[in-house]
Amino acid sequence: MPATFTASTQWEQSSGPLVIVDCQEGDLWPVDNRSESGTKDQLFEGCHPILAVGDMAAPTRPLNLVGVVVSCDITVAGTATDRVRLNVAHGFITRQYVSNILTYAQGAPDTFEQTPVVGQPVYVDDSADLAEGVTLSMSPLNYDTVENPLAGVLWYCQDEIADGLAGGARATATFDTALPNEATEQEFCVMLVAGFRELA
Repeated sequence: MPATFTASTQWEQSSGPLVIVDCQEGDLWPVDNRSESGTKDQLFEGCHPILAVGDMAAPTRPLNLVGVVVSCDITVAGTATDRVRLNVAHGFITRQYVSNILTYAQGAPDTFEQTPVVGQPVYVDDSADLAEGVTLSMSPLNYDTVENPLAGVLWYCQDEIADGLAGGARATATFDTALPNEATEQEFCVMLVAGFRELA
């Protein structure tokens, strides 16, 4: 289970679109102890998790801006005023760890996605059942039934498309593999979407 945020050289699966915004580290979650449950990894230069910006509390939480970390200037881990640059562009594709949890019951994972599909929604989830370096699940609610912000949808990685792009011939696709009927964290490509923010 990932203990640190995505730092792979293949995190960037599309060259655009790009809408870069500057944020303060203290306004991002789930990072450090800013989580409804459990402690998450700390930001460092070279990591690229999808994070939410703003208030973690209901009812505004599902309307939070969501983006992927492009770069950051961290002086000391956990410094609230450090600068973090997010790409918040609708349609940007990034490789991320995603949990297959679909629902929680009585504060614990209850149902699990075993056959993920292209276009399936994923959410920023700060539940402790996600590993320290994982910020996304397939559940619209977290462990205490608070709405999670929509981050995007599962999408193809470059080498998962027939007659592939940068990856050459089509690799064994994530979507061809059945997941176990239990909490599992796996790398997927995620396409960011504007989500509920358009409805606010």
